[in-house]
Amino acid sequence: MEKKSFLKKIGGSREISLLLILLVLIGLVSIKSPGFLSMQNITEILKNNSVTMILSLGMLMVLLIGGIDISVASTLGFAGMTVGMLFKTGLVSSTLLGFVIAIGMGAVCGLVVGLIISYGRVAPIICTMGAMYIYRGLAYLVANDQWAGADALGEFKSFALTSSLGINNVILVTIVCYLLFFVILKWTKFGRNIYAVGSNEEAAGISGINVHGVKIAVYTLMGTLAGLSGALSTSVYASAQPNMQYGKEMDVIAACVIGGVSMSGGRGSVIGALLGALILAVISKALPLIGVGALAQNTIKGVLIVVVIIANVITQRIMVRSTLEKREI
Repeated sequence: MEKKSFLKKIGGSREISLLLILLVLIGLVSIKSPGFLSMQNITEILKNNSVTMILSLGMLMVLLIGGIDISVASTLGFAGMTVGMLFKTGLVSSTLLGFVIAIGMGAVCGLVVGLIISYGRVAPIICTMGAMYIYRGLAYLVANDQWAGADALGEFKSFALTSSLGINNVILVTIVCYLLFFVILKWTKFGRNIYAVGSNEEAAGISGINVHGVKIAVYTLMGTLAGLSGALSTSVYASAQPNMQYGKEMDVIAACVIGGVSMSGGRGSVIGALLGALILAVISKALPLIGVGALAQNTIKGVLIVVVIIANVITQRIMVRSTLEKREI
């Protein structure tokens, strides 16, 4: 009986099933490439995928309220390009100030989107599509046919190369973000309001929740994380270009969906989003290591993502069935 209960527990948990999928992927890749689990390789994977991981947190919240934001990569590019040009022109030389500017720009971009969606009652996909083009266009205007390379960035590029508390700075920032948002969504009133709005917006409003305020706050936080990601991306790759991280929003949405976040709102978790991002990171890193050519990588990655999503859907059905069986008992 205990063994059966344990198997049901595994099959009834999205996070545990995702963890098993992640471990299987890592195991398969390690057989082909033994150096995959080296500390250096793990650090590089986490650092290079920090943008996807952090943006997945914001997208998680957006999806939880039943929204969508496809402007995140453009917000990232706008903030990152601006910081890069400020360093290049010598107007800014402080790493901390560079991050503050990028985060502030992202917050403003997200706030504008949130206000339009909430009070303008514009469909999120339409609003963020427009914002995607506007913010990317602003990135090109800021660049003015230029780009900021390693020499222009000065000490800013060193942030991604140094460590604090024995952990690479970029990875440390990612960890802090996940811990913070885990607490917010798990144990705060604001987190409960996010789930309530996504589950039933009308009922949430009737119960006294400020639906407009929740939506605006969520999109502002999404923008804030996009701005932070813009600064991190500029530091990690030691360059700022107007087309930086172009199309990254698709990876972010895919990571959330793989992580079991519902596109209709009200269901999803920080741990699920993290595991989804890690699965996507392992797939992206594994394909070149096992000799898959660049032309076939996107196709194979897409197939693997679909397989993982189907497996997750099956797990959710098992979980629902298990819950119903318990109620009948």
